[in-house]
Amino acid sequence: MNKTTVYALFILPLAFFACQNGQQDTHDPTTLDTVALEAIQEDTYKEAVSKLSSDEFLGRKPFTKGDTLTVNYIQEQFKNLGLQPGNGDSYFQEVPLVEITSKPVSPTMTLKGEKGDLTINYLDDFVIGTKRLQDKINIASTELVFAGFGIVAPEYGWNDYDGLDVKGKTVVVLASDPGRYDKNLFKADTMTYYGRWTYKYEEAGRQGATGVLIIHETEAASYGWNVVRTGWSGPQLDMVTADNGASNAAFEGWISNETAKSLFRIAGMDLKVMDDAKKPGFKPVPLHVTTAVSLANSFRRSKSNNVIAKIEGSKRADETIIYTAHWDHLGVGEAVDGDSIYNGAVDNAAGVAALFEIAKAFRTAKVTPERTIVFMALTAEEEGLLGSAYYANNPIYPLNKTVANLNMDAFSPLGATKDVSIVGLGQTELEDYVEKSAAKFGRVVKGEGNPSSGGFYRSDHFNFVKKGVPGLFMGSGDQLISLDSTSNAQRKEVLSGRYHNVTDEMNEYWDFDGILADIHLFFDIGYTLSLEKTFPLFKANSEFKELGERRLAK
Repeated sequence: MNKTTVYALFILPLAFFACQNGQQDTHDPTTLDTVALEAIQEDTYKEAVSKLSSDEFLGRKPFTKGDTLTVNYIQEQFKNLGLQPGNGDSYFQEVPLVEITSKPVSPTMTLKGEKGDLTINYLDDFVIGTKRLQDKINIASTELVFAGFGIVAPEYGWNDYDGLDVKGKTVVVLASDPGRYDKNLFKADTMTYYGRWTYKYEEAGRQGATGVLIIHETEAASYGWNVVRTGWSGPQLDMVTADNGASNAAFEGWISNETAKSLFRIAGMDLKVMDDAKKPGFKPVPLHVTTAVSLANSFRRSKSNNVIAKIEGSKRADETIIYTAHWDHLGVGEAVDGDSIYNGAVDNAAGVAALFEIAKAFRTAKVTPERTIVFMALTAEEEGLLGSAYYANNPIYPLNKTVANLNMDAFSPLGATKDVSIVGLGQTELEDYVEKSAAKFGRVVKGEGNPSSGGFYRSDHFNFVKKGVPGLFMGSGDQLISLDSTSNAQRKEVLSGRYHNVTDEMNEYWDFDGILADIHLFFDIGYTLSLEKTFPLFKANSEFKELGERRLAK
């Protein structure tokens, strides 16, 4: 019995039940709209993924030819599907951004310490840049200070900057947060926002530091050094700010774990200081190491676009359910084995193509959604969730009438799974909807496999969450339905290591059963919400609960 047959066995009894009971005028939330689900087709889905991840789109980087090709293609698909423009009479929401190309003047950096000097190499050992819109950054000398995790979290009784004046200094900080190393701290092995690199940069800027360097460690960061060297070098996009980036540290970057160990050695310090920093009561440690930093920068202001369409609700059109998927990827970059186009098939042509299939399902549904369904392809997610941040700060649809954000980012091509993985389990009541919908397909719900990676803070739904709107980020689990262990192992081996790599392309090893199953689930959750009058809330233990309640009170 193949996996398609197994998956069908989960659906058929429910489909029969739905047909027997009829769905002419009303929708029974305990059953599936099988007509709508049949509109989600593998061939059209594959065609869209193949198109978006082809070399023609040049890796879909904002501010490039690939940007124009991508947003025009998405707009064309929305029009062909009969969707209405989502921003007045336009399918576009312009997002003003600035592109900063920042590079060290010298390919090496010399660290001078009490036990000798250390010369490190750009890209191999360190990556730095700036968000300040200045032609040059020249720092004759800055002293390095080890500031633990670089966290100020009063609710957890933690302050790595306590008593520390970092003006003129560079803070060296660990990746992740203390809960990764002690389950009695923070949220145990579920990363908080304090563990994200974005927070560490923000906090260093608030503290007035001249520079900030995060120590890269693959498990703590949840990605390898290759992601750092490609993702943080070359042109970088940022939001346009009133102070032209002056509130940020003069330079921000990463050093490799091996470089950090060598740094502590020339500082004459025992490496156990990194373990000490993971315990309560740690105090920042001056390293008595100095360095000079010189950056040459160029920048240009331009605009990218979020692409937005809608299906207007039949009864409560002012209430919206927003499906999102970011359209951008890394563009053309450092060549790997002769290939320099970062096509981004999984990340995230797969998510954008799902918007089209879900739109088809809503257009085919027996009962028209009573709430407005919005389909939003977002720009500049890879640059720091910038497209969704701009939308959240400049919403087209009132946030207090936004029911939920259902975010699709990086579907798994490994095949259908019995389980569904929710990223950030325990945050919102949307999880209850996932459980009910999953049960219709014979699936079970669990948390993400690596909660310490901070996945809940790493995709576009998080900018909705920061405004008090419940956001859902989910995907396939790891309990493959296929019983062919040889094929499963081969597929995993071939498709592994593709995150932010030139190898993220669609090929013959992709199994679409799991992707389509997840798209079915995303549709059913949104469809159920579209026929209700309730607004899902944040759960009692969520740090965003009060924010969500304030949002609805407006």
